[in-house]
Amino acid sequence: MPHFDLGALAYGADYNPEQWPREVWREDVRLMGEAGVNLVSLGIFSWAQLEPREGAFEFGWLDEIMNLLHGGGVRVNLATATASPPPWLSLAYPDSRPVTVDGVRLEVGARQLYCPSDPHYRALSVRLARTVAERYGTHPALRLWHVNNEYGCHIDQCYCAQCAARFREWLRARYGTLIELNRAWGTAFWSQRYGDWAEVQPPRRAPSFPNPSQGLDWRRFSSDNILELHRAEVEVLREVTPDIPVTTNFLGFLPGLDYFRWAQEEDVAAVDVYPDPAGAAPHLEAGMVFDLTRSLRGGQRWLLMEQATSAVNWRERNAPKRPGLMRALSLQALARGADGIQFFQWRQSVAGAEKYHSALVGHVPPERSRVWREARDLGQELRGLDFLRGARVKADVAVMFDWHSWWALSQASQPAVTPLLPVVGAWYAALRSLGVNVDFVHPEADLSGYRAVTLPQQYLLTPDAAQGIRAFVEGGGTLVMGPYSGVVDGDDHVVPGGYPGLLQDVLGAWVEEWAPLQTGEEREVRWADGRVTPVTEWTEVLHADSAEVLATYEADFIAGQPAVTRHAFGQGYAYYLSTRPDAAALTDLLRGALQGAGVAIAELPDGLDVTLSDTGDGRLLHLIHFGPQAVTVQVPQASDARSGQPRASVTLHPTDAALLRVPVDFSLHELTARAAASIPT
Repeated sequence: MPHFDLGALAYGADYNPEQWPREVWREDVRLMGEAGVNLVSLGIFSWAQLEPREGAFEFGWLDEIMNLLHGGGVRVNLATATASPPPWLSLAYPDSRPVTVDGVRLEVGARQLYCPSDPHYRALSVRLARTVAERYGTHPALRLWHVNNEYGCHIDQCYCAQCAARFREWLRARYGTLIELNRAWGTAFWSQRYGDWAEVQPPRRAPSFPNPSQGLDWRRFSSDNILELHRAEVEVLREVTPDIPVTTNFLGFLPGLDYFRWAQEEDVAAVDVYPDPAGAAPHLEAGMVFDLTRSLRGGQRWLLMEQATSAVNWRERNAPKRPGLMRALSLQALARGADGIQFFQWRQSVAGAEKYHSALVGHVPPERSRVWREARDLGQELRGLDFLRGARVKADVAVMFDWHSWWALSQASQPAVTPLLPVVGAWYAALRSLGVNVDFVHPEADLSGYRAVTLPQQYLLTPDAAQGIRAFVEGGGTLVMGPYSGVVDGDDHVVPGGYPGLLQDVLGAWVEEWAPLQTGEEREVRWADGRVTPVTEWTEVLHADSAEVLATYEADFIAGQPAVTRHAFGQGYAYYLSTRPDAAALTDLLRGALQGAGVAIAELPDGLDVTLSDTGDGRLLHLIHFGPQAVTVQVPQASDARSGQPRASVTLHPTDAALLRVPVDFSLHELTARAAASIPT
């Protein structure tokens, strides 16, 4: 497998020279040199320029820009240009346009207008990828292939007849017989038994709740079907240019694609991240995606392929990134294992749907632009951070996450609407407030490398996953499981006998029924130490057989009954939360569980982001402050990572960062931090 390596941290942006006259191109290359840009993503939306008529290719302009970039010391992440089919394709092959769940065939005028099953789109996209690879595979500027772009961003499901036919093929391969399909889908319910494969259709708009097992398999198929598109292009690229690594840009917690499966097709994982600058904690929103991306390929370093220099164009209110935030988020990505920082885009468009999306070179001339100055200065700063490329982020704590469980949980007719990401985000925020590095793990992954594994809400749990969790706890690990977990198996069938059906022995407790709270409704739980704290959204009738009760409900018909339990199982411990506590109580519970598991933690002021990475001969401590007031951090035996000067005390103002070298045996409990309110900000 080829390895992506520029010999330096990558820095750059999407570059769309086809939007500009040729006289601008040389100025672009000059400015790239000034900003420290060494990599651009090129040709992403260039299909109509490269193939203006079917079979007639025009590469002269791309030859010119490839040569200009190479002459300026800029390397290229070259796209296959298949992300946005040209209008001629849709006119010549109307069935290539995707169909919505309501049967509406979408029209020309935006991007990603393709049905993933259409044979014409498939053949033409592969031909374009081959033509581009054969022309530029030996060009000295080429360093990486960028396949398509943001798969599933707009079209993650197509409900046309072509997709229906491929869905039936996929089901035949999965189940073999209609007898097995009927079992897996529970078709005895509502007279849905299938007697012929031709009767099986996608879950289009129906009179009532669709079959949830059918819906789950449809989401699995849709992810796999789009992955086939990707594989077809990748196969061509690896055939023609076996030494050039391949990637595509993920979108973090995108609902439609199972990135654990997708990531195995990449030579390097890449992601686009757009946290809301007006949100309560953009660094947590971004950090969760950074940690996921690193986790997808087992800790391998990755690329931040896109972010905004300032505002985006697609929210109801598009807040800018205030001074310092872009740099702070970029440094956070490096702390979490990124090997490069890129933006969308290099030069801000003057026409089209993204003309108000920020860029490095905006509508304002660079010499007058605050955004340009910040981007240029960041590029220069990165030149002194190449040593980060050898660092690895290792975690003792994992958050279990699974697209299949997310899809199953998103089906209709649940006890309550329980969006998954806010729950995962709350647990992630609590863990990060304790300073610990966090990995995201697939339910069937090897858990033996972790001291603690958390399951904020793992609704679907296969027998293999349950066995892996059981072995983890029995072998000495600590499990912390949230409510409404382990309810159904891989077919979205309830495991009978009380919930969670496959892990009751591990928890020493079981759930009889659920009691979701109404919107705005609140309850209280009383902890063993006498504290009373609020809970919201969800409660359960929980029975503690052999588990220790850590908290009980205060009111309603479950007053006095267990709310939170802990159970010794084998050499480890399993905690179960049957409700959603507030942030402070959740953090307290996780703090105790992690300390019991031997995980070093720190008590951090609001907004202080701490990450430890290992270099082989020592450790790097990344401190980035996103909070509202200055903080002072004491770190024994620390030194500045660049200068080598001793620096045992660091004061950080909002969006400030410090990078320290600490001894190889440094532990987070040695770090102390406090608000520095008396220091001017």
